[in-house]
Amino acid sequence: MYILDTNTLIYFFKGIGNVPSKFLSISPKEIAIPAVVIYELEYGIAKSSFPKKRQAQLNEICSLVNVLPFGDKEAFLSASIRAKLENTPPGSSLAMQQIISYSMIQ
Repeated sequence: MYILDTNTLIYFFKGIGNVPSKFLSISPKEIAIPAVVIYELEYGIAKSSFPKKRQAQLNEICSLVNVLPFGDKEAFLSASIRAKLENTPPGSSLAMQQIISYSMIQ
């Protein structure tokens, strides 16, 4: 299963690089989006120059792929990962920590 992060979906929606072709070559049943990534995208849509277009894109993708909830197990693992990464460079976003948590639980 492919668990997508926020940037990957932004690249897909905007047609950046080879992300769209790679993405379309994978069965939607093999793709998942964590709830926290949807939160980040919704925040971006609220600030977007093209909110209707971006909202339609997000709604469509969410109707086709698995949306992963953020429950107790994910919260526990994410908090543990965050504590360990607290003093690392800014590349370790909360969303990335939560994606790692989902991967560890699966």
